[in-house]
This record gives sequence, C-alpha cells and structure tokens, in this order.
Amino acid sequence: MFKKILVANRGEIACRVIRTAKTMGIATVAVYSDADRDAVHVEMADEAVHIGAAAASESYLSADRIIAACKDTGAEAVHPGYGFLSERASFCEALEAEGIIFIGPKPKAIRAMGDKIESKKFANDAKVNTVPGFLGIIEDADHAETIAGEIGYPVMIKASAGGGGKGMRIAWGAEEVRDGFDRARSEARSSFGDDRVFIEKFIVEPRHIEIQVLADAHGHAIHLGERECSIQRRNQKVVEEAPSPFLDEETRAAMGAQAVALAKAVDYQSAGTVEFIVDKDRNFYFLEMNTRLQVEHPVTELVTGIDLVEQMMRIAAGEKLPIGQGDVKLDGWAVESRLYAEDPFRGFLPSIGRLTRYRPPAEGRIGDCVVRNDTGVTEGSEISMFYDPMIAKLCTWGPDRLAAIDAMSDALDAFVVDGIEHNIPFLAALMQHPRWREGRLSTGFIAEEYPDGFAPIVPDEEERGVLAAIALAVELLRKDRLDRLSGRLAPHSGVLRPDWVVRLDDVYLPVTVKEGMISIPIEMDIGVGEGAAMTVASDWRPGEPVWRGTVGTRHIVAQLRPALNGTRLAWKGMSVTACVLTPRIAELDRLMPEKVPPDTSKMLLCPMPGLVVSIAVTEGQEVKAGETLAVVEAMKMENVLRAERDLVVAKINAKPGDSLAVDAVIIEFE
Repeated sequence: MFKKILVANRGEIACRVIRTAKTMGIATVAVYSDADRDAVHVEMADEAVHIGAAAASESYLSADRIIAACKDTGAEAVHPGYGFLSERASFCEALEAEGIIFIGPKPKAIRAMGDKIESKKFANDAKVNTVPGFLGIIEDADHAETIAGEIGYPVMIKASAGGGGKGMRIAWGAEEVRDGFDRARSEARSSFGDDRVFIEKFIVEPRHIEIQVLADAHGHAIHLGERECSIQRRNQKVVEEAPSPFLDEETRAAMGAQAVALAKAVDYQSAGTVEFIVDKDRNFYFLEMNTRLQVEHPVTELVTGIDLVEQMMRIAAGEKLPIGQGDVKLDGWAVESRLYAEDPFRGFLPSIGRLTRYRPPAEGRIGDCVVRNDTGVTEGSEISMFYDPMIAKLCTWGPDRLAAIDAMSDALDAFVVDGIEHNIPFLAALMQHPRWREGRLSTGFIAEEYPDGFAPIVPDEEERGVLAAIALAVELLRKDRLDRLSGRLAPHSGVLRPDWVVRLDDVYLPVTVKEGMISIPIEMDIGVGEGAAMTVASDWRPGEPVWRGTVGTRHIVAQLRPALNGTRLAWKGMSVTACVLTPRIAELDRLMPEKVPPDTSKMLLCPMPGLVVSIAVTEGQEVKAGETLAVVEAMKMENVLRAERDLVVAKINAKPGDSLAVDAVIIEFE
C-alpha cells in the first residue's frame, strides 16, 4: 500500500479522500490555489503545496504543477477526485511516465469512455443498449438542423467532452436546434476547450439511473447496484438516492450485467459509473461512463457498507477485489441532497460570498437513521466565483425510503447557513413534495413541478398553528431573558399575560396561554384560535439558531433568525416572519400602511454576479417577448437573459467583458 498520496482536487471531495487515506494510515498532500489558501482540505492534509492562481486553468488543471508537487513531496500516487483532471488520459500518462500511480482507470479506458461520441460507438460494439443519434462531426447549425430532423424531435445537443450539464441543450424544433447548437458549442469551448457536439434522441419522461462498478487489475468486475439521479435542474443533479424506487430486480440485474460487460470490455480498473436513461417502460439506454468517482457515491456507500475511495486505492496498489457479486447486498435506503450556493427564489442563480454562519446537523446514528455530511467548507469559508458552487453533500440513511427522506427533512431543517443564498429552502420543500415521496420521478421533475420557479410553501391552517405556537414560546423566553438582565428599570412581575396575537406574514392568529410557566426547558399548553390546546415543549435557549421540540404530537426542527420586531421561522420549506403582539397592538398593526418595493419593470437587472459575454440589442431597438437581450456567464455557465414582453431599449449600461454585481442595471427600457 502507498505511504503517501497527493490529492489533485479541492473542496469536499479532497476532504473525502483525505479522510479515508488517514484511516488507512496513508500520508496525504493537498494542493491549493490562491483562492484556497485557507481551505479546509489544506488544513486536513499532512502537507500542502501551492500550485497557482485562483483560476482553475492556472492551478487545478495544471498537470505539470501537480506532477512537480508529487516530486517535491515524494507522493507515490495521485487521487484526482472528480472534475478537473480526473478524466484526462494525458494526465494519467504523464504521471505514469514519472513513475507515479494514478488512482483511477488506465488511459485506454479513459479515452474509450471519456469522449461521449467514442463511448457510444464502443458501447454499440459491446452490445450495450444505446440511444438513437448521430455520432459524427456536426459541421454547422444547418447540418445540426438536418440531423435533428432525421432523428425526430425532441433531440438533445450535447458536448462531446461535457459533464455537469455544461454544453447541453434540449431542442423541440428547428429554431431551438440552431440556437442550442451555438450555445452548446460556446459553453463546451469555454468549459472544456473542445467545441465538438453530438445529437441524440431525447427520451420523454426519462429517469437518470446509474450503475456503480468496481473492477480490479486481475479481471474481476462487479456492480454495487444503482443510484437514481432523476431530480435535476438544467441537467445538474440535485438529489440522488440508492436504490431506485423504480427498478425491479430483473431490470437491476440486466443493467448491472451490461455495466459490468462494458467495464470488462475496456479493461476497466477502479471505481466507475455507467449512466443510463430509463424510460417509463423500464427500457434502458447507455448514456455515458464516468471514469472516476461520482459526486453521489456516498449513497452507494451507505447502502452497501463499501468505502469506494478505499477500494480505488487498493485496486491502484494492485490488490484483488475482496468481494464477489454475490457478496453485494443492498441494505436500507440512502438519500443525498446537494447544497448549492444559489438563490432558489431567483431562478437558482449563483451566489457568492463568505459563510458567516455554517452549522451542519450532527452526524452519525440518530435513532434508526444515519446522517452524513461531506463538505469542504467551514464557518468563515468563502464561496468564490472560480469553482463549482456546491457547499456540501448532506446524506441520510434509513431502513426504508420514507425513513431516509424524513431523516433528510429534519437534517435540512437543522442545517444553518448564513452569509450567502443557498438552496436549503428548496431541498426542504422537495422532501415534502407528494410526487417525490411517492417516487414518481423523471429528469423533468423540477421543470414540471416548479414551472414558474420556486416559492416557499404556504403553510396550511394546522401548520400555521404550529408556527404560531413556536413563535409565542420563543418570544416569551426572549422577553423573560431581557427582563432578567441587570440594570433593567422595571423587570417583569405578576401573572403571565394569557392572550396574544401572532402575526405570520399577513395572517393574524389569536393565541392563548392555557397553562405553563416561562422556564428552560419550556412546557406550555397553548391554544391557537378556536383549536384545542397543544403542549409546546423544548429546551431551546435564546440565541440558538435551531429550535427542537414538540408541538402537540409533532416533533419539530425549525430554524430561527432575527427579523424586524419578530422572528423569521423556517420549517419544511416554509418561511414566515412571526411577530408576537398584544391584542391592542395587533389592532393598530393592522392599520399600518404597506411598503411597496420600487418598480424595476423597465430594467434588465443582472440576476447573479457574473461576466457579460454579449449584448444582443442596441439603444432604440424594438424587441419582442422571448428575444435575447444579453448573455451573462457565471460559474462557467452561460445564462441567456431574454425579454419578458415587447419593449424598446432606452439605454445600455454594460458592455461585453464587464464584471457585474447582482442586480446591476444592464439595460433600461422606455
């Protein structure tokens, strides 16, 4: 076994590899850019080497600098993680030339499977089911339109060297093919340095299901079951689970057999993933093979008990697989939620900044379930514009699917992140979505269920009662704490006031304290409106961001944040501002005038921090609804900003190459 390895990556995956290496007694070397000088993975490793500027092309994508770091530190092997150089055969060959072992497959497999066009040809030869499409070179938009017409709409335009949803477009007609072809090529060129694209049939109501494989250098290959990755946004996975709620044993066995056959056909040696598109009739088609560790690998580890990073290292060191196919057992259910730095209330636009508060839920076994959080940040870390916006991967395991989902719901409610916008509200709401809970999924789930974007769940009458009870219990403790501070002129005394009104946003609820006293832990009988009294119990203390307790028979985990004259409550995707008032003040509060936000309907605002790629209009130009106004690049993704209605351009305030802050005015209209 290796004595020292270098981890050629950053963030959560670098931390993940370092953790396993430590348990195996292997010393680790981290590499870091200017932007990651104080990153968590740098602190975790035994040694760290600076390899360049913040831009990935000048650091994490520099094979020469990483190889030099190996030589300087005496690292015998390199684990590439995912992304960056993990699927670059030339990097693997350069390491081998220096006598350094690549913890991953051999160059032959990387080349055969790393190119989407070549991999489909190879899969066809290996008798693996593939999606109908055109795998040759597409010369221009006219050629793309002709090919799409021959295949039949809808079609998918994809970058040959792509991944992570970049360089990928769905087209339902000729005009969308031409625009999608240009956008896909542009994104592919900027993200991968390779603008080749191909076109294939788009499967309607598809599921994205992948098979995890392990293969050693001695001809042994097995699969570890499947992962369902159908919850996606713009082809980027958001939530994954293992196993799939859709597959039966027969389909699982058939997909696993084809995945293993493909791995053997390319002489695969390491952990790898064969991705399939599965239609509503359980017909499955090869999509691609990822010749690396997948982002979502923890759910497979949780249901199989197999450490994939450890197996990768053992295979790279020449060891045989310690298990056969018959030894693989799927136990329970696991769910993974990807926490991204993005604003779900603004179309999931990227967010950057410093994590002023970062308090993940406790890890380990909680009751019958397990919580795991793979992360590469800590409180004070900065989410920069240079890299992927993922903050963490929160995983839960349960004895069955609903238990794992409910454990995830509680874990998300307890996950405190401040300083940036993030998608926890969306993930928390998703865990309550009936279609998700029933397992009726497709890759179009988010677009179908949230066609107008995401908005917080509106609480029903029962949920408002729960939130009002929590708000009153919190406010009474807060008032009591203030009364007991030294120097107060008139501390509270006498009987606790029984009658209150809790305003939840614009809804006023009469609340009555039936019985109880202000103490920590608190336990009170509270009645909301005409409803029966509920016992509210919690050991929450003022200042804590997470409220845990019971309201009636319900176990509650909710987040609290200070708000003007009240508290912001977040629970299961709901978010309300609660103000606790006396009945008389509530009467007066109803008469207060409402503040109306400024009118920005005649402005095109930059929806995220980003770089202006192009401005498609000129001053004085008339534009129609749906026409492109500008293209802004953020997190390596090009975002096309279109007119929402017919307009006339009055003034253009930005030009290509400008770096803009969120809400900067790009264009003004008449």
